Amino acid sequence: MGVEFPADFLWGTATSAHQVEGGNVNSDWWDFEHAPGTAARESSGDAVDHYHRYADDFALLASLGHNTHRLSVEWARVEPAPGEFSRAAVGHYRRVLTALADTGMTAFVTLHHFTLPRWFAAAGGWLAPDAVERFTHYCRYVATELGDLMPYVCTINEPQMVALHGYLEGYHPPGITNPVLWKRVGRTLLAAHHAAVRAVRDGSPHSRVGLAVNLPLLAPVRDDETCHAFCRLMRHEIVDLYLDGLTGPDRGDWLGVQYYRKQWVDAAAPTLFADPPEGFSRTQMGWASYPDGLRQMLHRAARTGLPLYVTENGIATEDDAERVDYLHTHLAALAQARAEGVDVRGYLHWSAFDNFEWSEGFRPKFGLVTVDRENGFARIPKPSAHAFAEIAATGRLRRECVTRER
Repeated sequence: MGVEFPADFLWGTATSAHQVEGGNVNSDWWDFEHAPGTAARESSGDAVDHYHRYADDFALLASLGHNTHRLSVEWARVEPAPGEFSRAAVGHYRRVLTALADTGMTAFVTLHHFTLPRWFAAAGGWLAPDAVERFTHYCRYVATELGDLMPYVCTINEPQMVALHGYLEGYHPPGITNPVLWKRVGRTLLAAHHAAVRAVRDGSPHSRVGLAVNLPLLAPVRDDETCHAFCRLMRHEIVDLYLDGLTGPDRGDWLGVQYYRKQWVDAAAPTLFADPPEGFSRTQMGWASYPDGLRQMLHRAARTGLPLYVTENGIATEDDAERVDYLHTHLAALAQARAEGVDVRGYLHWSAFDNFEWSEGFRPKFGLVTVDRENGFARIPKPSAHAFAEIAATGRLRRECVTRER
């Protein structure tokens, strides 16, 4: 029969506001996309117009067997100026979350998914002395206004990547390449998570609040002590800092694990990371798929003692058969982790739709559903969407998938 998941397991997909909504003109990302010389290849523009099509999108996902969905509230819309909250934006997100609830899907709502209001970025972003205070003020407001529709709340999406891409690699806003500021921002974001947990609980005591962390399986590119030492340093700054920092009463109620790849580090490389070795196929992002890394990182995350949800996992590819294989092998790795005692309670695939992939633009295809942006934003489910629907409906992974993974 293969692997069977429990009846209450959560199955769904994830999105973020800026990547799907369109027209997020008051954000730092909009500025970054339009500034000359930045890493951004193109503008998010209308994205996939989810801002207007959310109800139909949720109905489509529910028809594909999903019982949960992860999405984000856009801070730049909710608080367009310091301390000035938009009743219209809050009303919009109430309609969005109500439509989601009406489908029967459980909401995972992210409060900060990479984007910042323009005014917050201009004041110094995560380097500003009052950054944590400003962020928690926003979190408390959203929890108070929308908490009745937010059973699960994620404070910050991938704080490690916010710090790494924005302050060391310069690949995301604010485009800084400074190792001292990289480390400072990482610690600020961890403090912001703890403060946001308190704020959400103040505003919505019944919401279960957590953090979503990106946990690549890091390895040294060469077998020498210098490279091993550098790998330990990077592992500390990208993985251990955040997992070991989840202590005390404000650590949260759950942890989101986001896994995409095995990644090799190299202090001698300009980017500090090396290309995958020979023998590894590469995705459209240049990443190496390595399913057992998900199992390993779930075990690492389990040491926090928190219930786990896979809040992102997926592949950028034009070959949907490759996506189906990726889905099966990674779910087999997740099932193996569960069999080994790891408390994983849900899986949210990245992503629901082909959308705007940050500085890479619209080229990478992560979605279970194609969006024809040249033809009325038509939604076209791929074969992988139906393969995922079968797994979600039955709670079963066929034996041949499990055998192939092992």
